Order: sequence, then structure tokens, then C-alpha cells
Amino acid sequence: MAKLLITNIGLLATPAGREAKAGAAQGDILKLENAWILAEDGVILEVGTGEPPMTEPGNGFEILDAGGRLVTPGLVDAHTHLVFGGFRQHELADKLRGKTYLEILAAGGGILSTLKATRAASEAQLTAKALAALREMLSFGVTLCEAKSGYGLSLEEELKQLRVVRNLQGTQPAELVSTFLGAHAFPPEYKEDHEGYVRLICEEMIPAVAAAGLAEYCDVFCETGVFTMEESRRILECGLAHGLKAKIHADEIDALGGAQLAGELGAVSAEHLIAVTEKGIESMAKGGTIACLLPATSFYLGADYAPARKFIEAGVPVALATDYNPGSCPSLNLQLVMNLACLKDRMTPEEVLTAVTLNGAAAVGRAATHGSLEAGKRADLVIWNAADLDFICYRFGSNLVRTVVKGGVPV
Repeated sequence: MAKLLITNIGLLATPAGREAKAGAAQGDILKLENAWILAEDGVILEVGTGEPPMTEPGNGFEILDAGGRLVTPGLVDAHTHLVFGGFRQHELADKLRGKTYLEILAAGGGILSTLKATRAASEAQLTAKALAALREMLSFGVTLCEAKSGYGLSLEEELKQLRVVRNLQGTQPAELVSTFLGAHAFPPEYKEDHEGYVRLICEEMIPAVAAAGLAEYCDVFCETGVFTMEESRRILECGLAHGLKAKIHADEIDALGGAQLAGELGAVSAEHLIAVTEKGIESMAKGGTIACLLPATSFYLGADYAPARKFIEAGVPVALATDYNPGSCPSLNLQLVMNLACLKDRMTPEEVLTAVTLNGAAAVGRAATHGSLEAGKRADLVIWNAADLDFICYRFGSNLVRTVVKGGVPV
């Protein structure tokens, strides 16, 4: 049986518990000096301070010396568009000339450009590209991430994307959680028949995804020029009826009411939320919906930032994620997201840590097993080239990870 003892931890910083933290509790984390962690078969057995239970190798134990550094849980990226063909660097010039996201989409760019590249790519090509991305994410400390479909926009192409996610599971260290996002845009063949595409999603795509066990969540892009509130409700309710828990891209550009819908349906998370209203925040608080904020997207688009402090004050748990995608956030760096959350969303380092660990895990249904360093949880952790939590939120532009441990194994 694989055993690991991590010693000489200068500071262990972690949230605690098996569910998302909200309000003041989001910033209430455990900090232990001179700490150690004992794990076996990928699960934490014990966390303590002072003299560790054994100091000499033996009995199958591997000993890892943290060198007096900071240790946190492995990071969780709760919103990514991991699988896609190509990139969209050619759109940069349009953005510099002032074209908006929706203008680029209306001209056949954006999601529709990636649709063409994704449909043209083989499953093997998409797998190789996503694998490279996962390796980079792991280097930044990410041990668990969500992966959305949404660039195929036909039954077979959406299934192709989701199969890539399934096939990557276990072939590399990071764990993956799948989300079906067939409602990401209207494909060209349904440009003039939105009702027909919504029926295709509800009558063919969702049943096929659920029957094949290819996703845990159903998501929809509820936004001006994409899916209306009524269409979004139909799709998410259909997903729920087939056992797919609800997520929603809500109120990113215009305040259509996606956050209110998320709360009404008890969605696990609502994401983006730059233009959220007070009613939307209240609805999410009542519905137990996590706010998954994406500050790197705001940074890249030159947009406003979601009101993180309002969510925290209202008792809505906040998670943070990259939104890695080829158009509005071509970055895998969750550490940069942590920096932006402090500088732009005015979150404290403690709130940020919870957002990228326990609350991120809750946003993908893994808070019972991931997202904190305590007995019974997965032994997923990061040893940082830092002495304290403030340093990794203050320092930006460098990868501060020294060692990643996934399932009790240094990787």
C-alpha cells in the first residue's frame, strides 16, 4: 500500500469541511505551522503539527520534505472549455479595433470559428491537444478541473468532445469532471431555426449524453444573441430530468436574469456574473448556487469584474476559475486568476484560497472528497515556493509551484 509522509511544512493553509463556504466562513481557513501530513493509498490519514509520527523511511513510507514551505490543497479549476480545435489569435486584431465579443460572433467568428476547427479535428488530435493543456494546468497546481463541451454543436460532435474528456481520465494525473454545453451557440445549420436546435438538444443530445454517462452537468450560455431565458430554462430542465445537474453561463454581458434562473432551478453554479443584479444574487443565495467568477476573462476582454464582495456579503459561496478557452481567455494559469481576484475583485487571500480549492470542488460536486487537507480527503496538494499565503496572491507573473502531489504521489 502506497504511503506518504510530508514533513517540515512551514505553513499549512486550508479551508475545512465537505461543502462550500459562504460569507465570513469563506475567509475562515486553518493555518498550521510546523505541520505534517500522513497519507495512504491516495487518502489523507492524519494532519498534525510538531514531531511527525515517523521520521525514518520504512514500512513502505515515502518521506517528502516540504523544506519549510507553504502547503495548500491542490487547486481546482471549476470552469474550463478544455477540448477544442485550433486557437483564435487572428481575432486579436478585431478586438484591438474595438469589436465586441458578440460582434465577432455575429460575423461568424468566436465560437463558430472554433466549431469549424473542432469538427475538422479527429478525436486523437483533440485528445493530444487537451492532454498538453492538462499538463500545463498541473504545472500551475491544478489537480481537478471541469471540462465543458460546446464546440461541436451537433450530436456526434458533442459526443466526440465528451469522449475525449472521458478517455483522458486516468491517463494523466489531473481528475476531470464533464459538462455538456451543447447550448453554447447556434450552429450555422440552425442559424434561422433556433427552435429546431433547442429541440435537437432536448430530444436527442441530452438523452444520448445521459445514456452514455458522458457528463454530470448540463450548461447553457444564457446571453443576448445566444440562448434566451425561456430557451435556457427548457434546456436545463430537460437536463435535470435526465439526471444532469444544472450550470449556467449567466449575466456575463447583459443582465437577462440568468442568475435568478440558476437560483430557481437550484443550479450547482452560475458562472461569469459580471452584470448580475441584486435579485439575481438573492435568488442564488436562496437556491444554494455557487458563484463561479472568471476574472481572467474580464482582464482579457477589458470588461468589468464580477462583484465578488456582493456575493460574499449576501452569503453566496464564491469559486474562481480560468474559463480556459480559445477566444475570451486563452490562459491555463489559475495562479493569475488568484492574483486578479485579490487586485480586481477585492477578495482576501484566505477567501481566494477557499475559492480555488473547497468552493471550486463544490462547484463540480467533489467537496466531500477534494478541496481541503483533512483526514478522509484525497491527498491532493501543492508545495509552493512561498512561505505564506499572502505571497502567492501578491506575486504575479511567475509559476510559484514547487511540487504537486496528486493522490498521494508527487508528480
